[in-house]
Amino acid sequence: MSKKKLTHKTEIRVRFNDADPLAIVWHGNYVQYMEDARESFGEAYGFRYLDVHGEDYVIPLVNVNVDYKVPIRYGEKAIVEIDFIDSPAAKIIFDYRIYRSSDGLLAATGQTTQVFLHKETLELQLIIPEFYAKWKGKHLAED
Repeated sequence: MSKKKLTHKTEIRVRFNDADPLAIVWHGNYVQYMEDARESFGEAYGFRYLDVHGEDYVIPLVNVNVDYKVPIRYGEKAIVEIDFIDSPAAKIIFDYRIYRSSDGLLAATGQTTQVFLHKETLELQLIIPEFYAKWKGKHLAED
């Protein structure tokens, strides 16, 4: 038996203001596409930012990595696949693959790491919050 793999796919329309003067997506916007994928993942799996906030935590990014492969142009769509990476630590890790919809080529890969801070004190949580442990238990139960 193995743990379930939590993955989600999001389609992003490349807007005019996402592109640089060469009509390709400006590199910083890939991070926004990753954010859009995290929000969509949260909706799909019941782990929205508002849910976390309601449990008295915030989950800021502490690390972002992006590797660029091929450009995406204005007018195209980006397909972002996101994978939840289970960790025994009190953090949230996601891997990303961003594809160019016109030909399916891999445009970028990335990873983000978020940590739990108490929303009032901003104290770093070193132990997995109970609500997060329950969420993981529900969604990562062995098949």
